[in-house]
Amino acid sequence: MSAIAQYLQGIGKNVTGSDRLFNHNNKMLIQVQFEKQGIRCFFQDGSGMNACTEVVIVSTAIEENNIEYQKAKELGIPIMKRSELLAAISSSKRTIAVGGTSGKSTTTAMIFHILQENGYSPSLMTGAGLTALQKQGLPGNAWVGKSDWLVIEADESDGSIVNYFPEISVVLNIERDHKEFDELMQLFSTFREHTHGSFIVNQDQTLLRTLSQNSKNDFGTIGEVGYPGKDFKQSGFQILFSINGVPFKIPVIGKHNMENTMAASAVAGAVGISLESSAKALESYVGIYRRTQLVGEKNGAYVIDDFAHNPSEVTAAIKACQQIGERVIAWFQPHGYGPLRFMHEELAQKVSETLRNNDYFLMSEVYYAGGTVNKDIGSDVVISAVQKKNRNALLVNERSTIPMVFKDMVQPGDVILLMGARDPSLSDFAVEVLEKL
Repeated sequence: MSAIAQYLQGIGKNVTGSDRLFNHNNKMLIQVQFEKQGIRCFFQDGSGMNACTEVVIVSTAIEENNIEYQKAKELGIPIMKRSELLAAISSSKRTIAVGGTSGKSTTTAMIFHILQENGYSPSLMTGAGLTALQKQGLPGNAWVGKSDWLVIEADESDGSIVNYFPEISVVLNIERDHKEFDELMQLFSTFREHTHGSFIVNQDQTLLRTLSQNSKNDFGTIGEVGYPGKDFKQSGFQILFSINGVPFKIPVIGKHNMENTMAASAVAGAVGISLESSAKALESYVGIYRRTQLVGEKNGAYVIDDFAHNPSEVTAAIKACQQIGERVIAWFQPHGYGPLRFMHEELAQKVSETLRNNDYFLMSEVYYAGGTVNKDIGSDVVISAVQKKNRNALLVNERSTIPMVFKDMVQPGDVILLMGARDPSLSDFAVEVLEKL
């Protein structure tokens, strides 16, 4: 939502927005950043709209009983879904759409960075802030470029991925997150049909391999693909590997980021950018907000903040940190009761398989953002299942006590890994953890 707002403001539209957390007396950073761009911000009470408002844009998280949804109906203001507007914008551009269950934000950021560094001046709308843009005082998840190229995330969780008709598409991976495999495959198949240029898939994923249009456009570590990744190595806070014999060195961590790089390089190749040029561009890639982001180091221990919120992302983040720390103390806050109910068994299984004997996995209670929800499955269910696999797991329901729990547990050489999504306080929480070590 915020990316679309910034994009529309950037092309000359008059944009207002609301959030339940906006406050005129104690403004959030992102609220200040919006207002500096000319976007007026309001508490979510209907005060930001009137009869002159042309259209109200809502996300799938907004229920019909929302006060602003109801006010828009009363005033006769058209209501449009976020995905519908994004589809309308992308239809007017040479759109590159990034799909898949995990890694979309990072891959989108990498593609944008490669195009930007090679003079293509693309526009961007994505789900996570690029550190390079945040350093300019922006939220970092949107940019208005000078060309017709537009790089976007295509979300499968709400089914909106089928609304796009991109010039170039890539699907990174497929796993049970919000939907079952057969439903995901139907969505990705339609995504392929709607792509009028190159459709690129990860050949390491058996199901996605069936969607391939041309393996020479694809990426992976097995089979005959055009963009094969090999010789992965993590050295401190950078990764090294090669694609088709071209060496890559990027200041990020985790083998999953080699997969993201292969995908970004394959897309860049479809645009007309050489592997050598992609490798050179990514040497200056500095990552995105809350994706294995180093918060700091204190008393010989590192604190890393990550957006991971499904089983594959959680275990990928843990594995990346295992390459740095003698011991990983991982904490995860589920981002909703519905998602946790859907994934709790797989989460417990994958975490149990990933933890080393001296690693720890901690959870607090589920983040609840409001709305109608069944709360029958909580964090205790996952922790109990991990403990039964003879792994170190702790339930600490009160999140406020977590910093002191870490302080008591941490040793020099440890990595504290904090994971979770949706909750806007998590980045501040990570800073608090570091300060109290």
